[in-house]
Formats: sequence, C-alpha cells, structure tokens
Amino acid sequence: MKWIRKNRNMIVTVNGTSIKKGIMLGFIVLVMTFLLSGILTSLKPEYRLTSSSINDLTENINGEAFLHLLGAENRYFISSEGEIPEPIKLSSILFKVTTSINPDDPRSLLGRELPGFSLYDSEIIIAGEGTNYTNMPFESAPPMEVLEKEREASIEDLRIEDGNNEPKPPPAQTTGDRKVVYIYNSHNTESYLPLLKGETNPNKAIHSKANVTLLSDMLSKELADKGIGAQVEKTNIQGILKNRNWKYHKSYSASREIVQTAMAGNEHIKYLIDIHRDSQPKKVTTVTIQGKSYAKLAFIVGGESSRASQNMKFAEELHNLFQKKYPGLSRGVFKKQGAGTNGVFNQDLSDQATLIEFGGVDNNMEELKNAVEAVADVFSEHYWKAEKVDGNAQTEQQ
Repeated sequence: MKWIRKNRNMIVTVNGTSIKKGIMLGFIVLVMTFLLSGILTSLKPEYRLTSSSINDLTENINGEAFLHLLGAENRYFISSEGEIPEPIKLSSILFKVTTSINPDDPRSLLGRELPGFSLYDSEIIIAGEGTNYTNMPFESAPPMEVLEKEREASIEDLRIEDGNNEPKPPPAQTTGDRKVVYIYNSHNTESYLPLLKGETNPNKAIHSKANVTLLSDMLSKELADKGIGAQVEKTNIQGILKNRNWKYHKSYSASREIVQTAMAGNEHIKYLIDIHRDSQPKKVTTVTIQGKSYAKLAFIVGGESSRASQNMKFAEELHNLFQKKYPGLSRGVFKKQGAGTNGVFNQDLSDQATLIEFGGVDNNMEELKNAVEAVADVFSEHYWKAEKVDGNAQTEQQ
C-alpha cells in the first residue's frame, strides 16, 4: 500500500510493506538477543564465555597478525617496521583459532589425541646443549603405595666427603645474619635410584630421608661459604598432603602456605629456590666438564605466574652464567603452563623465584654434590653483582 501526499510539488511515498519488514526484523533480532543471553547465562561455568576463553582463542594469533589489523586502520604501525610486512594468511589464522592446532608444532594435535601427552606440552625458552622437545624435563607422580612403603637407603652413598678437609677462608663479603635465600622442596620425597638399595624402578625413586632435601642442606652450606645466608625449609610437604588427603598435584598448594609463612616471618628473603629432580635417564641428565661428572640442571618457569617475565629474566641470567662457567651443565630454561601442570609454582611470590631440577633418577650423590657446588658458585656471582648494582643505584638516588 502506498500513501501519496502532494505539497508544493513534493511527493512523499511510504511503503507499508517495508515498515512491516523492518518491525519484524527488529523483533527477531530482539528475540534472538534474549535467547542468546539466556543460553549463555544458563550454561555451566566451565562452558561460559569468559576472558580466559577469549585469551585461549587469541593466543594462536601471532603479533604480526595484530600488527596488520592495526595497520589497516593506521599505516603508522606497519611503517615503523621500515618495510611493509608480508600479508597475513587468513586461512592459516582461522585454522589455528578454530582448531587450536599449530601446523608448526605437532604436539598441539597429539596433546589432545594421546592420553597424557599434554603433560609434555611445555615450551623451551632457552635450549641447553643437547636439549630438544624429545628430552624435556618431566615429573611423574609416584604411585600412592610407594609413598606408604619405606625402603632402606644406602647410607654409604649419602656420605660423600669433601676431598679437601682444609678450612675454607672466610668470604670477602657476607649478608651477615640476614637469610636472603629461601630453599624448599615441594616434592620433598623425590629421590635417586643410587641412594636406594636394590631399587631399579624409576617410578619408585621415593624416600622420606634420602631425597632432594639433602641437596637443599648442601646448597645452604655452600652458599654460606660464599657469604650468602640461606633458610632451608624442613616441613614435610608430602606429609601435609597425606594428612589432608590431598592428591600429589596439590603439592604446590601445600608448599605455598609454608613459603608465605616463611616470607612473612623473614623480611630479608629475596630469592626462592624450589629443588626437584627430573625423571629423565642418566644420559640426558649427566655431563662431564673437565673430567668431573655433574648432574645437569633445568630451570622451570611457571608461565601462569603474574611475575613470569621477571622469573624468566632471572632464570635466563643464571643459565647464561652457567654457559660461561660450566658449559653444558644447564639443560636450559623451560616454561610450563596449561593443563596437566601447576603453571605458577609459587613463583608469583617473588621476582627472583625459580624451580631447579637437579639431575634425574639415575644420578648419584657425587654428581649431585658437584652440581650443588656449581649452583652455589654461579648463584653467588649473580647475587653479589646484583647487590653491587642495587647499592650503586641507591647511592645515586641519595
């Protein structure tokens, strides 16, 4: 139907059918909006659209793609590169976003298709000598019956005497009474097969006394010889899990409480070191440097920590120092996050927090002791350099 009105030679035509269509379209859009809102709000929390969901989608889009999108509106963003980047491939981006599969990394597919494979979905930030994605550090939770059953430890292997019994000279500089390093063990029962009499099963390398806590004590003494005060945590973290009936993966939740209490009681703590041992075999976790055998080291950074960038910088600095003083001793720096791992490792509590894997299940006490001495040597050099820089900065401010 049309309504025509003549006024000063002007004709206005109104189409009644178009108005009806517009009203119907608006009504349908309104109904669909309400329906969509109702569906989203009625979903279970784990299926709702959240900021983390958006983050999961966009993490498959690299920075260059975002740069192109910004450059489409403002040429300044791409002109700053000196030359115009290659056009983005929309098909590749859409494939990554919709499937979460990266064609350049087959683990992105295998991690979902093979049970347990996602546990190895870590990222190599800096690869040490011989390090690749086939021999990355990993920890397997021990069977519960292993935690319940104690075995005899080889006491002889625990007593590695220092060949030089002469008293060490006092350090040139010292932290005095201040304990600036906090050493603890979230997986405090992790042990090594050479310390356990008759045991050959890597999954049973567990002991209440002959374990990684021995390394914590040794590191504390070595740091003291370098003038650095360290506080060693003696709390049985795995005992807390047992008392609370918690699963093994809750180890970091249990140790977090202990670390926070320690930091609240000691304002001088600046460095957090969580000592573990890897499950890789000896050929991966051992190196000989100038005729001396060492248990290799791996630095783990929690990718989901709010201080991940600071912790990454700290780990990289240590790795680079090892490369100079003990080439081949560091397996590298690794970032862990996502399903199957804690992703934080209490490293959000300090800018200088790290998790160090000392060797693997097959390393003996002599190799571990050599590694501890190397860590004390490298860490002390890093510490005193940092203190000198901080001291100079404070002097300039004054």
